[in-house]
Amino acid sequence: MKTRHAVAGLALTLASLAIAQQDSQQQGAGQEAPPVAGTIALGTTIEETRAVAIGYRASKLIGASVYNDQNQKIGKIGDLVVKPDGKVSLAVIEVGGFLGLGGRQVAIPVEQFSAVKPRIVLPGATKAALKALPAFQYAKG
Repeated sequence: MKTRHAVAGLALTLASLAIAQQDSQQQGAGQEAPPVAGTIALGTTIEETRAVAIGYRASKLIGASVYNDQNQKIGKIGDLVVKPDGKVSLAVIEVGGFLGLGGRQVAIPVEQFSAVKPRIVLPGATKAALKALPAFQYAKG
């Protein structure tokens, strides 16, 4: 059991060093390091860990404002829907309403967003266009 803990500790140390080295190389080359959502210690290689850790945390996206390409706020992300294969498929956008009352939710495929940072951008969208979409309802069950 102590050997397992020692090996796991060594693996974490090596993974941290590899990630830190890669980040310093990117920053030294003038590249901004991509955001890191977290790391996974068991069940993946260092390369796999690095690949899946790059991205954005759902907890930071939910509640974030959504803008169109004219820099107009058009809603906010209320939820994210993950398909059975593990991929995020839809963003549920809350549109309309005031102080959380009278609004509705619509579903937008994640492929339609053009940016996440520094702002979440849905090109060509307007408040009116989103309000005209069918309301999103969660499946029962």
